[in-house]
Amino acid sequence: MKTILRQILAVAVMILASSNTWAADKPSLDQVKALTLRAADLLIRDGVDKTRETFHTDGEFKTGEIYVNVINTNGTWLIYPPNRKNEGKSVLNVKDANGKLLVQDIIRVAEEKGEGWVEYHWLNPTSNKIEPKASYVKNVPERGVITYIGVYK
Repeated sequence: MKTILRQILAVAVMILASSNTWAADKPSLDQVKALTLRAADLLIRDGVDKTRETFHTDGEFKTGEIYVNVINTNGTWLIYPPNRKNEGKSVLNVKDANGKLLVQDIIRVAEEKGEGWVEYHWLNPTSNKIEPKASYVKNVPERGVITYIGVYK
């Protein structure tokens, strides 16, 4: 009987662990917003250079499809975890799959509202399909930057 209980417990632990992993890979919109606000607080406290490695390292701010983007108000990527080689490049005129000037929209929301959601269509590297995506944008005027995190819907 103890063996059966142990096996049931082991299966339950595996199910819970796998569901937690899925939740980490696909957070809710509220979780993305909260994470973006924590990233902004860290940027305010420590600045761009000190937070760069934190945002590049797997953990709270980089897991699965989730990562922190940081741009300046001119649309230059300062932190881009998927590809460090793109840091320092202007993305001001980047368009989504439907032709929307995505980065200009991000800057507009940050400057006009301080924070908010920007929706667009982007290539999901997991499915290799264009999918709707939403990014929570937060202006960090103390550092002259904008941070955002996106999630596929």
